[in-house]
Amino acid sequence: MGGETMKISRLYLAFVFFILYMPIFYLIYYSFNSGGTMHHFESFTLDWYKEVFDDTRLLIIVLHTIIIALLSSSLATIIGVFGAIAIYYAKHRWKQTLLTLNNILIVSPDVIIGASFLILFTIAGIQLGFTSVLLSHIAFSIPIVVLMVLPKLQEMSPTLIDAARDLGANEWNVLTRVVLPYVTPGIFAGFFMALTYSLDDFAVTFFVTGNGFSTLSVEIYSRARQGISLSVNALSTLLFLFTLFLVVVYYIMTQRASVKGGKK
Repeated sequence: MGGETMKISRLYLAFVFFILYMPIFYLIYYSFNSGGTMHHFESFTLDWYKEVFDDTRLLIIVLHTIIIALLSSSLATIIGVFGAIAIYYAKHRWKQTLLTLNNILIVSPDVIIGASFLILFTIAGIQLGFTSVLLSHIAFSIPIVVLMVLPKLQEMSPTLIDAARDLGANEWNVLTRVVLPYVTPGIFAGFFMALTYSLDDFAVTFFVTGNGFSTLSVEIYSRARQGISLSVNALSTLLFLFTLFLVVVYYIMTQRASVKGGKK
């Protein structure tokens, strides 16, 4: 009975992954089509990828996207780590309130968040462009980092901190030599999650971008509206492979960290 249940669960899981990944593989498959359509595959070609790399404007947009993602995820990680530590040490009543406020930003629809930022930047007189996109990405990435770091803090035994203080460590030493090293896996998890969210965000960025500044997701949407072009397929394939590369790097780092932890 248990074996049958396990087999059914595996088949169901395989079916779910097939449904999720089939559109992506369909898109990748036709990015190599010389026919220019997604109906009939004529022959293999790399012309669409060449068109992507020959487009100077598109390469600038890719550079903008990477810079925004790296800056926003780095700053959000720093702020999120200290935010998680503040929530961890807060009193129980305040802790629940802060966690609720943090979770509201995660479950809120992107359209509402994007419209709210647009109104805020308009009132504050912040010009739409690089700054507005960066601030928005930092804001919606911070709650993600908090949720990645906070469980690691909760796993940490209070006796570690007490022992460090008994040995003469001050608050700075406790933070840098005990707390931060312990929650490092959570920090990396939060950073890569924030990086991924920033790279593929569309809804929030669509509201706060302007003055000639654009990101990859907004550009793909704009090109798709103009008509079907397989250069969009090629561009989306490259973005998917880059995201997959980040996931693999994060997986390798976590595996190495777990192996080192096991040896210790």
